[in-house]
Amino acid sequence: MAKPENQLPIRLALQGGGSHGALAWGVLDRLLEDSRLRIDQISGTSAGAMNAVVLAAAYETGGAEGARAALTRFWQAVSEAARFSPMQPSPWDRLMGNDSLDNSPAYLMLDGLSRMFSPYELNPLGLNPLQDLVAEQVDFAVLNRCEAIKVHVTATSVRTGQARTFSTGDLSTEAVMASACLPQMYQAVEIDGEAYWDGGFSANPALFPLVIDRGEHDVLIVQLNPMLRDEIPRSAREIINRMNEISFNTSLIKELRTLDLLRQLADQGRVDLQGEVRLHMIHCAEDLRDLAASSKLNADWAYLQKLFERGREWADDWLNRHFDDLGRQSSFSLEKLFTPHTRPSGLAPLSDSDAA
Repeated sequence: MAKPENQLPIRLALQGGGSHGALAWGVLDRLLEDSRLRIDQISGTSAGAMNAVVLAAAYETGGAEGARAALTRFWQAVSEAARFSPMQPSPWDRLMGNDSLDNSPAYLMLDGLSRMFSPYELNPLGLNPLQDLVAEQVDFAVLNRCEAIKVHVTATSVRTGQARTFSTGDLSTEAVMASACLPQMYQAVEIDGEAYWDGGFSANPALFPLVIDRGEHDVLIVQLNPMLRDEIPRSAREIINRMNEISFNTSLIKELRTLDLLRQLADQGRVDLQGEVRLHMIHCAEDLRDLAASSKLNADWAYLQKLFERGREWADDWLNRHFDDLGRQSSFSLEKLFTPHTRPSGLAPLSDSDAA
């Protein structure tokens, strides 16, 4: 599909987060709706990888509206596939508007079993309903010849612990499943004789595929994992949840630190970056601080729609405040983010005085 003229190109970095990926669906829907923008490349991990491949394949044949419709169909299919799952919010939770699965007997049983038995014991056939769903929703032949949007999907090598990025021309259902393979739930995905787990362990999401080529780029990160929690976790479940959030944010923080260091060296004339990388962030994690980790497995359609609408609101707010920063400057401050003892509110967009 030919690239539209007179549109600002942006590159997207999409974090994973299970059902919380519906927040990113809302963000993407709003960005695709804006005719002033053209999505140039997408890097995604786990649920972010699924959003990325669904969007790009559909965009190639149906443009922005086709991509929006495909994302809606994908999340509807996710919800439909989970419709008869025993892991559902309890009737009381539904009545009280609680979207977690903390009171679901099936979830509690699976959670307990996963701490005693591996997926190789609990699921010896390696069944994963998401694999068939992704294969049905995405035409990988079209995806791998995409011209409009280049896609990067990251998984983690079990053997080396290093990230492997699969890009347009080398994408497959297996690569997406590897990117989303939580080792407590699924057997490692083997590709070319190598075993892979969730990409979030090594790159959540990978930024360098988006900035490695020369030129000026606007990279918009859609972050779903909270960096900050005011309360110290006390219960076992809270501690495990916070450990996962920290581990799944560490790789992103390291890449941001590296980019910040390169920028400082370029400002000092010590390196030539052959272009400029302008960083932006839609920090959806603010909406997730009060949500239990178990809600990442809640695929109830009403819940996914709620996340979708909230994601659209975040994207709309960001566009209203920072569209004019695209092509000009970063819209959040790396200096504030990496200043010791500074709260992650440093991710907040720059004020007019900061930008000046």
